[in-house]
Amino acid sequence: VTTTWGEWRRDHPSTTVLSLETGYERDYAEGAAYRDYFATDQLMFEVPTSDTRLKNKAEVLVLRAEILGKGARPVAIAVERLRREPVYAFEAAGRRFVVVTSPGGANVVYERGAHSFAPQRADGGIGDTDGRRWRTLPDALVSETGERLARVPAHRAFWFGWIAQHPETVLFK
Repeated sequence: VTTTWGEWRRDHPSTTVLSLETGYERDYAEGAAYRDYFATDQLMFEVPTSDTRLKNKAEVLVLRAEILGKGARPVAIAVERLRREPVYAFEAAGRRFVVVTSPGGANVVYERGAHSFAPQRADGGIGDTDGRRWRTLPDALVSETGERLARVPAHRAFWFGWIAQHPETVLFK
């Protein structure tokens, strides 16, 4: 899960934080550990396959082929696109999906069936083109009338690592 500290605390208020006072001299600031690594497109090691449609370290949200169904190809969606389009609808393997991206950048994928959604989030949820409001819950997208659209398993990966293992991936940039 990729989220912000604020979103995490809101959803998990009983979380315990360990001290950053470890006795070791190290910069524990957010992003410090890999700052230099992420500053370039260079990798620490060779990969068997490369693909220049995205930069090596671009993050993608991926749906594995087995989630999509028999004979389907895996799907990767550029996280940068999801930042620009916080409610992003797409089709893959004959199924219709919507990705909802929180203000902090966390992504959740849901089935969308025959529904079409407005492209922006509003008031802690999203709206469909028929004017209905939907709430994003951990396991489903729920309409104001109680209709539920199931969450679909997805996760983030770096483009270089994903495409090296899944060269047949369909990419939405």
